[in-house]
Amino acid sequence: MNNPLADRIRPKSLDEVVGQRHLLEEGKALYNLITSGDIPNLIFYGPSGVGKTTVASIIASRTNRSLRRLNGTTASIQDIKDIVAELNTFTAPNGILLYLDEIQYFNKKQQQSLLEHIENGKITLIASTTENPYFYIYPAILSRSTVFEFKAVNSEDIEPAVKRGFDILSDENSVSLEIDDEVIRRIAGGCGGDVRKAINSVENCFFASPTVDGVKHITLEIANELTQKSAVKYDKEGDEHYDIISAYQKSMRGSDPDAALHYLARLLEAGDLPSACRRLVVCACEDVGLAYPQIIPIVKSAVDIALMVGLPEARIPLADAVILVATAPKSNSGADAIDKALDDVRSGNYGRIPRQLQNKHFDGDDAEIKGQFYLYPHMYKNHWIPQQYLPDELKDTRYYEYGPNKNEQAFKTYWDKVKGND
Repeated sequence: MNNPLADRIRPKSLDEVVGQRHLLEEGKALYNLITSGDIPNLIFYGPSGVGKTTVASIIASRTNRSLRRLNGTTASIQDIKDIVAELNTFTAPNGILLYLDEIQYFNKKQQQSLLEHIENGKITLIASTTENPYFYIYPAILSRSTVFEFKAVNSEDIEPAVKRGFDILSDENSVSLEIDDEVIRRIAGGCGGDVRKAINSVENCFFASPTVDGVKHITLEIANELTQKSAVKYDKEGDEHYDIISAYQKSMRGSDPDAALHYLARLLEAGDLPSACRRLVVCACEDVGLAYPQIIPIVKSAVDIALMVGLPEARIPLADAVILVATAPKSNSGADAIDKALDDVRSGNYGRIPRQLQNKHFDGDDAEIKGQFYLYPHMYKNHWIPQQYLPDELKDTRYYEYGPNKNEQAFKTYWDKVKGND
């Protein structure tokens, strides 16, 4: 019993796998591939502890190929050569099923070394990764494989596995269990969809609870203390980082303060105060913008306070600012306008600055009409006078369109009247 409970409880059939019904229900593509026995090269993509290795082991048990395992964090080219050397020998007469965990840590050369053998079918590759395979896996490997995405498991689906874990430990150790209400739910809900962490918490709670007269009492207090803090899956260099900050800004943009606060909480719980602040300021400028321009210095002040006091107090000014941004009127007219202008500049669609705007006061001999002729707007009524500011090539271009919000429409009404456009 030295191996972890998570290994001892590992399912032996597809029906026992927790979650992943979108892949493993009868009739689903992956289910059909596995039950057919004709296994192609597969890439399993998803968070840790959701069944990727378990399903790979089940596949291996259903094939007559020799199973070999490698981990991308420790394996080398020599390890691959050793596996290739087994091909067509009595140890692997029907080929090899290679399970390669964490393939994202294999460099391009290591991944290329597999190509010839997975292409001719002598090695069937099942690779797993917690990162987006389309960013981390060599395209030639991807083109020869089928990708399936595994998802975090719902807490309701994890609860039966938690109960089973306690039952197994009870039988193995010949003790009875008294389990407080909410313990099962607390463990299942506190693992962030990671079944392995939930089972590890079961094991911790079991052995941390004293045995009295042949009975172990598993209390909610013990469960709260020992359940791993894993609800926030987060890697500042990984997909989860970008998914969370994307959801954070999109929730503010979509005027959903509750969702915005949820993703702010996930950022803060992961200790990523800089990302929480940066995206908040960006959203105030990009998505609220001219509909409520006063929000920009307000948000900047809240961010300054948050960075000055640090966590955990930083949560308060940031929460205030996030709610303000989420509930403010929205306009992206400024962001759209600068993007259009940048498109012109980057494509070379610009011309010479009009003479009246240039920073020089003397013309060369080649100038047909001498003089700058700049009209100083403050000398005219309403501080405005018609004058060309864009280069000749772009003189009728419109980058900015007034947004429909009250603030911008008020500006539009004012300038239409001044410019005689009403």
